[in-house]
Amino acid sequence: MSSTDETPAGIDAPVGTDQATRDIAQVAAVEVITTAAVHLMSAAAVKCGLAEGDDAEELKDLDEARKLITALAALVVASAPDIGNQHARSLRDGLRSLQLAFREASVIPDAAGEGPGEKYTGSVV
Repeated sequence: MSSTDETPAGIDAPVGTDQATRDIAQVAAVEVITTAAVHLMSAAAVKCGLAEGDDAEELKDLDEARKLITALAALVVASAPDIGNQHARSLRDGLRSLQLAFREASVIPDAAGEGPGEKYTGSVV
């Protein structure tokens, strides 16, 4: 028994790829986008020092948080027209909370409009 399936392009792919493709094809775009956004939010929260537990401060990394929040802002702003107000509103609220948490955690504050993701969302202060 072979450990690969032949793909249409003639490239060997792991067994089960066709099933995985069918499975992901059944997931609505809104669900994929919101899931990606939630992952970015969770990672950014940890990097802002908002994790629960005694090691929250050790996990804080504002440089990493800035990158994650900027990516989240770009995703939220770009996808908002397509995912609908109900989904976009909660993502915007979470994004804004993270942007404010970043400002609070930062020793050297960014100028208004210069914080993470603010080139996409506008200033949060």
